[in-house]
Amino acid sequence: MSETGVIHDIGYQRYEGPRLGRAAAIKALYVHGLRAAYGLGRPPKAKIFPWLVAGVTLLIAVILAAVRSQVPEFEFTYAQFDDSLSWLIIFFVAILAPSLVSRDIRSGTLPLYFSRPLRAADYVLAKFLAMVSAVWLLLGVPQFIMFLGAAFTTDKGMTGVWDEVRELVPGWAYSLLWALLFTSIGLLVASLTGKQAFAAGGIVAIFLMTTPVVGVLASLPASAANHLAFLASPMTLVSGVGAWALGNDIGIDIGRYGPIYGIEAFCLITACLLLLLARYRKVAAL
Repeated sequence: MSETGVIHDIGYQRYEGPRLGRAAAIKALYVHGLRAAYGLGRPPKAKIFPWLVAGVTLLIAVILAAVRSQVPEFEFTYAQFDDSLSWLIIFFVAILAPSLVSRDIRSGTLPLYFSRPLRAADYVLAKFLAMVSAVWLLLGVPQFIMFLGAAFTTDKGMTGVWDEVRELVPGWAYSLLWALLFTSIGLLVASLTGKQAFAAGGIVAIFLMTTPVVGVLASLPASAANHLAFLASPMTLVSGVGAWALGNDIGIDIGRYGPIYGIEAFCLITACLLLLLARYRKVAAL
């Protein structure tokens, strides 16, 4: 008795539409990461912390805008707004970075991401840009609210508005520096483990352990050590770059060593990104 095979048509068809390629994959991953940063498209529990932090920063901005409009002699710059929220930024990054990369490691979705046409470098770029955008928006939007409050209450007409614009743009640049440095450190630490709690703790620990070092170095009798002490912590490093490049009055004295702060910030961001890329290239090769 001979057996005969039967082919059943179950309706599968080849995809014949346009293939959008790597650029579309990077864009989709970037948009997904930015939405996930603020809990959009995720359960209500995931929205609590990011929107709580965003609400706090917006509330502070509204209060500062009101005070500045009523008390003209009250001086609080856009750069000082960033510095005053430094610890809030740390905790925001400590929660955000693991949610963007540690979850992918734990759930085992990286092999799917690294299927063609997306590459390891594309994944790193999309996640990095998404987190930089999220942190920058956390600082930039409240700064814009402060600007609107000052622009609509100035008694100098368009001259006063233009003066505020000239202060806002460097403030936004300073916020971008915060976002770049903290994102590079946060993503690198978070990429080392699939457990979000461990990743968050590691990120916070880096900032907690480096801050006391600044205090010790700043107390040394040597003048050079006092000026260079702020290189030891990412928070004071950002402040030092702001004092040198943007002329921010932030209460720290870096002397004539401003270029060293700029070089270290650039090297630190670059090193973190290269290590992050090497990390995911190794994962992609498995």
